[in-house]
Order: sequence, then C-alpha cells, then structure tokens
Amino acid sequence: MSSDIVAVEEHFWTPRLRDLRRGHDVMSSAALDAALTDLGAGRIAAMDAAGIGVQILSEVEPGAQNFEAVDSVRLARLSNDLLAAAVERHPDRFCGLAMLPTPDPKEAARELERRVSANGFRGAMIHGLTRGEFIDARKYWGIFERAEGLGVPIYIHPATPAAPVIDAYYKDYPVLIRGALGFTVEAATIAMRLVLSGALDAFPKLQIVLGHLGEGLPFMMERCDAIIARHVTMKRRFREYFRGHFHLSTSGKFSHPALACALAEIGPERVLFAVDYPFWSNTEARAFIDSAAISDLDRDRIMSANARALFAL
Repeated sequence: MSSDIVAVEEHFWTPRLRDLRRGHDVMSSAALDAALTDLGAGRIAAMDAAGIGVQILSEVEPGAQNFEAVDSVRLARLSNDLLAAAVERHPDRFCGLAMLPTPDPKEAARELERRVSANGFRGAMIHGLTRGEFIDARKYWGIFERAEGLGVPIYIHPATPAAPVIDAYYKDYPVLIRGALGFTVEAATIAMRLVLSGALDAFPKLQIVLGHLGEGLPFMMERCDAIIARHVTMKRRFREYFRGHFHLSTSGKFSHPALACALAEIGPERVLFAVDYPFWSNTEARAFIDSAAISDLDRDRIMSANARALFAL
C-alpha cells in the first residue's frame, strides 16, 4: 500500500512570503528553511523513506491572509505559481491546495477557480483570521460558494492569534501562543463559527478539513452539541453538521487516544493521513498509523482511500 499513501497537509514556503513573515514563530532553523524551500529531490527522498506516495502541498501559515488586499492578491499568485510549477514537474508525487487572497474575497474566489481549472489544484487552504476577521462573515461566503461549485474542500489551518488575544491569554507563557494551545483554540473557533453562521446550510455540499485530529473538537463534541442545542436553533444539531461537513487529518497529532476519539466521533471515512511536514517527521507519522489499533480496512481508508475520494485523486 505504501505507494498509495497520501499525506494531505504538507507545507512549503514561497521566498517572498518567507521574507515577510512576522509574529512569534521561530523559523530560524537552516534545516527547516531548506525543507520548506525544497519542492524537488530532497522532499521526494523524505517521502520515499516513509513510503509516502503523494503529498498535497500548501503554503505554510500565515499565508497571505493578513496583507492589504492588493498585496495579498499578488503574493497569493506568486505562491500558487510556484506550487503549480512544482506539481507540473512531479505530477505523480505532488498535488496543490491554493493560497487564497482572502482580504479580497471576490478575487479569492476567482483565484480558487483559476487554480482548480488551470492547474488542477485540489482545493484551498485558509490560515486563521483575515486581518482580524473570521471567515464566517458573509463577505467571505463567495469563497465557499465557489468551492462547493467546484467540488473541492477548504482546509482550515490556524495561524498566530491576533495581538489582543496573545496579550490577554498567552503573553506570560509565550510557548502557548502557537502549537501548544493558541493554534487549537483559533482553528476550533473558526470551525464552530462556520457551523453557527449558517454557511453550511447555504452550501450543503461544502466540505472542510481540520488538521491536528480536529483541533480538540472530537473530545469536546458531546458538551458542545448539548450546550449549543439549549441556546441556538439550527436546522441540525452541531454534531450532525460536524459529521456531515468536516474531515480530520492526523497532521502533527500522533496520539493513539486522540485518534480513537476522532474515529469514534466522526467515523473512519472522514479521517485523513497527514504529517505536517517538515515540522514533523514523515517516518514518525507513518509509524503512528502503522501501530494504531485499527482494522486494515480503516488503515487503508485513513492512509489513502479517504483522501483520494475527497480530493478526487
């Protein structure tokens, strides 16, 4: 099965976006820089070492979400051009998720359609908030409408929280700002707001991917579902929206108890293999799934079949 394995959240960066990075992240490692820049032989060798056949590539956070609109459009196009060239060079090993210039929502929808139609991209990734705004705001719904029409998913990835959030919650313990906690809180909030906003009623075929085994939501599902039902009238229960619209990847979350919780809550048909390369190890991710106490059928679903169905590979 190894040649069939699909890893769905694997990152690169565009030199111009790398140079413009700001925030609390530490990206000073020469090895990490080299791995994010490499869209060729070195990356493929690392894939081969873990038996990974295909990477679905996406620009590393924070992408182009926080620039002025005109700059976001330009930078997103640069990123997508670079990615398209890599996919064209290695079409049997790489697929792409578009970077969207969400500060210009209409252009973001056009860029999504352009990249799916012209370059064969398999969807898009949106990183965190857009200049402080959540993407459930109505002005962004055209992006979801276009994704639904094209039959491609939107991958929601966290980014460094806004400065007021950092100041209120994390400034005394900076290690919590990003992957340890801040990322999870932000991405889970984005997902829950999408449900509460009515966007998934407006676009009933839209599919969303969350990394890190669902950003904690499977563990919290029973409580969230019960409390939301007490206070908010929706067409479906929160849990039903989650099970009908969301897919969860294993990116950077190699925990057997967490995997068991995700599988119990959302089912094996909606869990996807991912590494979060190069921030995490391909071989570690592969060993995690290989050692999971799941059936061979579910292992094949997670490592290959689910991604191939969702991303039309």
